[in-house]
Amino acid sequence: MNRSDKPFVIGLALLGGLYVALILAMIVADGVHALQGGFWRTLSSPEIRYAIGLSLFASSASAALSLVVAVPLGYLMSRHSFRGRRLLDAVVDIPIVLPPLVVGLSLLILFSTVRGVPFSIPSVVFAQFAVAAAFAVRTMRVTFDQIGPRSEQVAMTLGCSRAQAFDRVVLPEARHGMIAALTMAWARSLGEFGPVLVFSGATRMRTEVLSTSVFLELSIGRLDAAVAVSLLMVAVSVATLIVVRALGAGPTLTRGLQA
Repeated sequence: MNRSDKPFVIGLALLGGLYVALILAMIVADGVHALQGGFWRTLSSPEIRYAIGLSLFASSASAALSLVVAVPLGYLMSRHSFRGRRLLDAVVDIPIVLPPLVVGLSLLILFSTVRGVPFSIPSVVFAQFAVAAAFAVRTMRVTFDQIGPRSEQVAMTLGCSRAQAFDRVVLPEARHGMIAALTMAWARSLGEFGPVLVFSGATRMRTEVLSTSVFLELSIGRLDAAVAVSLLMVAVSVATLIVVRALGAGPTLTRGLQA
């Protein structure tokens, strides 16, 4: 680095460092407050343990459903040109740009006449899936864009059908992107709040997940409990990022978010 460039680089580092310091300060503040306010006691309460269990189940179900949708949609949008492709691309992005409460309200109106769906455990999965799947589709589309069609075409010239080439050639090459899409959908589902609150409610020991636990604890003035649950969600988020990068899916995940 030239000596004349040092002030410029230092200035960039200072400006960017302010944001990094803010993130770290928030995490440290949550940790200190939670440990002082009975972190383990809060997490051992029956209500929070139920919320943890339901969050893990619903997020896993939502992520699995998201991947089932994201793989075919991402492949079609990447490999095939068809009338209405741009419109389809825009429709898939609607849950991302819509306010979360609007997503929940739309689901509530759609399923209002379906007995047993609103304000139930399936509604939690639906609410999370409605948003998470959009992120998974974007990630898978970027993944398939990065996989050249040559190996797939060679497989077809050797006698494979397109479906066989997709199964035997494309999917193995897309495994890192699939891990990224699944992880992204799972993490997004875990943190989803607005759609869950409107479509599923926040009934304790029934439809309460971790994100709505924070809301419930704050609504009754239990700041220590809300911070404890928040710290748990921060820990899970950090662990998710570590796993993604350890598996080598980090770059794909990043490009999927930027697409």
